[in-house]
Amino acid sequence: VQADGTDGNCVTFVLHDEDHTLGNSLRYMVMKNPDVEFCGYCITHPSESKINFRIQTRGSLPAVEPFRKGLNDLMGVCQHVLNTFEVRLLPEELRGLF
Repeated sequence: VQADGTDGNCVTFVLHDEDHTLGNSLRYMVMKNPDVEFCGYCITHPSESKINFRIQTRGSLPAVEPFRKGLNDLMGVCQHVLNTFEVRLLPEELRGLF
């Protein structure tokens, strides 16, 4: 969902069935991008399971690019944590089941 009165550099994404777990982690990953001027999220209401995730970029970079990169980077971090867990903590016969 694009914010009213702006161009593609300032966009609010509505993420359904999500909460602070994804919101805060994704915000951290997106803010690591030096082209991002602002990134934040809010939970619209405690009884609703959706978040409004807003990104504003500098220059001509569309906001959807750091959003995609943030999601991909976060998936990579999660995969690394899972792999490390499997190698170090799980017995060999249970590895690969998760």
